[in-house]
Amino acid sequence: MKLTIERAALLRSLGHVQSVVERRNTIPILANVLIEAEGGKLRLTATDMDLNIVDEVEAEVGDAGATTAPAHTLYDIVRKLPDGAQVELTTSGDGGRMVLRSGRSEFTLATLPKEDFPAMGSGDLPQSFRLAADALRDIIDRTRFAISTEETRYYLNGIYLHAAEADDTKVLRAVATDGHRLARFQMPLPEGAADMPAAIIPRKTVNEVRKLIDETENPVTVSLSDTRIEFAFDATLLTSKLIDGTFPDYQRVIPAGNDKMMEVRCKDFAEAVDRVSTISSEKSRAVKLSVHGGSLTLSANSPENGTAVEELEIDYGGQDLEIGFNSRYLLDIAQQIEGEGAEFAMADASSPTIVRDAADGNALYVLMPMRV
Repeated sequence: MKLTIERAALLRSLGHVQSVVERRNTIPILANVLIEAEGGKLRLTATDMDLNIVDEVEAEVGDAGATTAPAHTLYDIVRKLPDGAQVELTTSGDGGRMVLRSGRSEFTLATLPKEDFPAMGSGDLPQSFRLAADALRDIIDRTRFAISTEETRYYLNGIYLHAAEADDTKVLRAVATDGHRLARFQMPLPEGAADMPAAIIPRKTVNEVRKLIDETENPVTVSLSDTRIEFAFDATLLTSKLIDGTFPDYQRVIPAGNDKMMEVRCKDFAEAVDRVSTISSEKSRAVKLSVHGGSLTLSANSPENGTAVEELEIDYGGQDLEIGFNSRYLLDIAQQIEGEGAEFAMADASSPTIVRDAADGNALYVLMPMRV
């Protein structure tokens, strides 16, 4: 194999694939990236056996061939080369080494046979639809903060993507929850998604997709079966296993009778929560909301740090109410609200509260209260 490629193009492509590779690997080949050169293209593939990413980039291919090389080492080398450098990659006939040359630098990397590189089971992905890159960014950004990190409840370790119906309209809905808070975001159902199987997309896949789509404005083709999902855009193809489990009936968690409606300026609210929570203990992070007429009093106290109180003007016409929340969870939700106002629909101090973006009916958040 022999090829020449511009440093920036190689770095961008390596950046796409290397983050899939785990830092600690008991199987040596999984620490490597598969490098294939032919027909004026360099194709890079990385996998962790659950997630597979392929990225293509144009290159000047002298001799077609393939090998595998340590992903993180190769990425670090290319990252440290000077801007505008040309990079030459060559392997000899025996294929046990790959030489990288650039300017006066030369690196020799140990390789492993390309035949050892695992191929992710390819199979039919019967359902396929297209999403605008912005729409996919919204789906991920509005929900992923609520993904559970508790490994025992593995079926909550991802975003639940499915077709649903809302007010007689078919929608594509994404839901994530960790038992303390729930995030739900929906958008009009794309053409071709009506019969899609419901899918729980793993957290790592969600994060990788989100990083990749930052660089594109082109539509993303989403293809899926009962066990796998694939995202294709530009010259990148990401394939992932889905979480094999049943997502709980999240509709039962969303309260229907919350009649105490409060509207507050989101930016002011988030800043006040952030300030007041400085006092709250690291363990509980509790902040109390006391609602009375047109004012909201935020307070926190801890035996070690003292007390903090701040008052905000709000729009509220219900009975007086005191309710406590985890300040971190409140801030996570406030960061997702793009409009000026946040709407809180509350029932009492021990029931879940619904939070909405006053300017966007597609997003809904549920937050469990805590004793304070």
